[in-house]
Amino acid sequence: MAKLVFGMNQSLDGYVDHEAFAPAPALFRHFIEEARTQAASIYGRRIYEIMSCWDDDDPAWDDDEREFAAAYRAQPKWVASRTLTSVGPNASLLEGDLESAVRRLKSEYEGEVAVAGPRFAKSLTDLGLIDEYRIYLHPVVIGRGDPYFAGPRPPLRLVSADRMDDDILRLSYVPA
Repeated sequence: MAKLVFGMNQSLDGYVDHEAFAPAPALFRHFIEEARTQAASIYGRRIYEIMSCWDDDDPAWDDDEREFAAAYRAQPKWVASRTLTSVGPNASLLEGDLESAVRRLKSEYEGEVAVAGPRFAKSLTDLGLIDEYRIYLHPVVIGRGDPYFAGPRPPLRLVSADRMDDDILRLSYVPA
């Protein structure tokens, strides 16, 4: 059975905003390795539309960006959306009841399935489906964006804290 992991970069004041700050090179390498080893990903519509930039080559990319794009493209993806009617390569729309669809995916896969998008993660949190929360805590204060927890923070228990580079911590929590 797959383990659903919601992990995102977060500012010190609790926000996620891909335009306000980005991972340093060492953390980006970590994300490449994660993308290579994850069984699949499940996205909310907004973050899927942001991430779909990795579907098309960009001549300005460096080697790490090309490597991430290859890992992203190889991974099966599902998108939860009430408005999209189609999605890009190696991606499918989640159909029917969200809880049933995600439980089916959890039962069909082994390993980690990444969950992306704080609003989408709230829906899965409310259903009790997320197995681990990974906060990549950056030393920035941005005062805007979507909060990592889009609703009340669920009861959590810290299972690890790892320094990812000089300034960034990965905090891993499981439901208490």
